[in-house]
Amino acid sequence: MDAQAHAQTRRSRGRPRNDKVELIESEVLAGALKEFLRHGYGGTSMTQIVKSLGISKTTLYSRYPSKAQLFKAIISQQITGLSVDTVLHSDVAQLTLEAGLLAYAIRTLAISFEGDLLQVNRLIYSESYRFPELGFAAAERAEVGIRQIAGFIAECAVRDGIACRDPSGIAAAFIFMLRGWYLNGMLTNEPVSKATIKRFAGQAVRALLSSRVEW
Repeated sequence: MDAQAHAQTRRSRGRPRNDKVELIESEVLAGALKEFLRHGYGGTSMTQIVKSLGISKTTLYSRYPSKAQLFKAIISQQITGLSVDTVLHSDVAQLTLEAGLLAYAIRTLAISFEGDLLQVNRLIYSESYRFPELGFAAAERAEVGIRQIAGFIAECAVRDGIACRDPSGIAAAFIFMLRGWYLNGMLTNEPVSKATIKRFAGQAVRALLSSRVEW
């Protein structure tokens, strides 16, 4: 074997490529999420996750040194799916303030009542009193949403020529308005229709915009 071929062989046996690393991490997060949803946060251990995924402790701990950091990574992955650009599936710059807030409210509420996201939210609510790290992860997710909506509000203020003194405060009011209504719906454990979501989203956005000149 010549020197060049030997070097290529050594590289292939070394650190995995970026796409391979991303695949491994995606599989770890997906598998860990299943364990959390199946056994609860308190009932799931890192050792249990290692056995379930069939990976080494080194593979897991080198990426996520603790259960709290592993769960936080799962939440971060969900945050990406709830970003303004992802949720609206549109060029944000082309949307009016009302249209953007309405689309964001409808889409995020609809997503939050579905699948793994709904189950994760229930897990956070049911176990955060024993495990504060769950509450901190949820709070961080809310802060990301507030920053993104604040940025959109600020952009619209410039575009529309209507001053906004406190985009972050208005965004926080909007996000927690949605969050409060969502928690109420989640705790009743009753199906929430798309029509109900759309109706509330419209009410929330109209109420917020009714005082826009005072922002």
